Amino acid sequence: MSSSSAYSLVSREELFLFHAIDRRLYTILTIDLWRDPMDSMKTIALFVWLERAGFRNVVKKVLLLPYTVINELIDEATICLNCIGGDISFESYDIPLIQSLTDPEISIRFFQDNCHAIAQEISKILHEICVRAFTDIFQQATQRNIVETQSLLRRFNTPVAQPGVTQACSLLQQIEVPPDDRTMFVTFSKGYPVADWEIRGFFTEAYGDCIETLYMQEVPMGEQPLFARIVFRSALTIQLILSETNKVKFTINGKHVWARKYVPRHVTSSF
Repeated sequence: MSSSSAYSLVSREELFLFHAIDRRLYTILTIDLWRDPMDSMKTIALFVWLERAGFRNVVKKVLLLPYTVINELIDEATICLNCIGGDISFESYDIPLIQSLTDPEISIRFFQDNCHAIAQEISKILHEICVRAFTDIFQQATQRNIVETQSLLRRFNTPVAQPGVTQACSLLQQIEVPPDDRTMFVTFSKGYPVADWEIRGFFTEAYGDCIETLYMQEVPMGEQPLFARIVFRSALTIQLILSETNKVKFTINGKHVWARKYVPRHVTSSF
């Protein structure tokens, strides 16, 4: 059984418990240190990859550090991620705090020389583990950040849409996002039918009560739908699922499902 299939069989509560240490660090980064929720998710995916690569207890070591040092260490992790992504060259940077977590020490050049393989593994960890294990904290941090931004706008007398909003959930509900901008297009493999209840169950288990409407392809009786359109309650859910990639693959009850952002057609369609 593949790791993605194994994780699809694990309940949300079991996943949270298994990754309790990772969730603690993610909470520190996003809630206590106000780091970007998506960037923090990628950082922890990097740490999990380091542990899988043989560098033991990376997350535990980070949790033992004072917040000021953690902040500096995360800046170094960002350098490593940018190096993996090809955004920077390794010659101008040092990563002494990252090296203090690894024995033997790992160099910034290692990330650049192995960028493609590492990027694939980090992307896999991000989607199979982090997106599911951190979704509630991600939403909490994102909502909190929106509320604080609105508060700052009011403080500087900048017009806001709803000046009386004080709770994050209320604020998010009042930010009107067109349905097409909250929609994901999913496709299925021929011969492996996926029912609408399976799709709803999968995404609800992973991201909570997130689906507003699900449109399955209309097909004649006895034929298999090959695609569907999911309208989420919040556009943030799509950001969380795709994590800045164009397309992701899930395994739902042993069946592969591919998902991408929905691009509306400019012609009349029956779908």
